[in-house]
Amino acid sequence: MGLLVKPMETSLGTMIYTYDGAAGEALGKRESHTPKIEAPKSVKSGEVFEVKVKVGPHPNTAEHSIRWIALFLEEDGRAFNPLMLAKSSFAPGYAQPEVVFRIQLQKGGILHAMEYCNLHGLWSGKSPIKTG
Repeated sequence: MGLLVKPMETSLGTMIYTYDGAAGEALGKRESHTPKIEAPKSVKSGEVFEVKVKVGPHPNTAEHSIRWIALFLEEDGRAFNPLMLAKSSFAPGYAQPEVVFRIQLQKGGILHAMEYCNLHGLWSGKSPIKTG
């Protein structure tokens, strides 16, 4: 007789914290964990521009640190979203959780930055962007 495996009752999406969606113990972690996106509100289609993403202030030790930041685009009119645009990893104790990505878009949408803290999980921030 084999073991009966109970299916997981949560999805990855329900485990991603956002500034507005944080509750309980996570409320006190919002300022130091929600990725902050600095990007233009509008760019020319196909033109290269910079997006800065930073997290913190946040500890930077092996026991507690931001391990990576990824940037996604929820592209207007796309059937399957999001597109992963870029990702950067950080060595605890050496690299600070701040990065500048140089990207180009054909269509606008919503930029989503996600970060992973080894103690407090996945956190996401977003910023709309238009193309013209």
